[in-house]
Amino acid sequence: MRRREFIVATALCPPAAHAQQPAKPVIGFLNVGRADTSAFLQNAFRAGLKEAGYIEGENISVEYRWAEGHFDRLPSLAADLVHRQVTVIAATTTPGALAAKNTGTMIPIVFETAGDPIRLGLVKSLNRPGDNVTGITQLSSELISKRLGLLHELIPSAKLVGLLVDQADPRAEA
Repeated sequence: MRRREFIVATALCPPAAHAQQPAKPVIGFLNVGRADTSAFLQNAFRAGLKEAGYIEGENISVEYRWAEGHFDRLPSLAADLVHRQVTVIAATTTPGALAAKNTGTMIPIVFETAGDPIRLGLVKSLNRPGDNVTGITQLSSELISKRLGLLHELIPSAKLVGLLVDQADPRAEA
């Protein structure tokens, strides 16, 4: 190759252009709710990412999946995220976390749940979750007896207490 041809070839295709650029990480966001009623959740999620140095549209992408209250849609939405080979799945509800785990994927899954993640089958133990699933829990189901005790102290004359339970929510069995 003559010098002039080399200069033209280098200018048109510099060596850096030949190297493959690293792909932008993609977070799969899975939730049982609706996007239009969960702006607070999306804002908090983006704020948390920003604190960690990740800005949606700049150095990461987010694929949002909303089941719009239809729990039965979660398995297909989770499977779609796996099919798209996202970098990580953020499951922001217990049913979403279970749906993501049930795909059998090895993609990391990060969950948030109010239930006991061990009893729900999400992790093996709290200090060593195992596999590709980890997250946080509020363990609020463990506080039910305390809450009823507090209710009794506040209204000792109450003889009947009603409890509303969503039978489609896996925590209802826990």
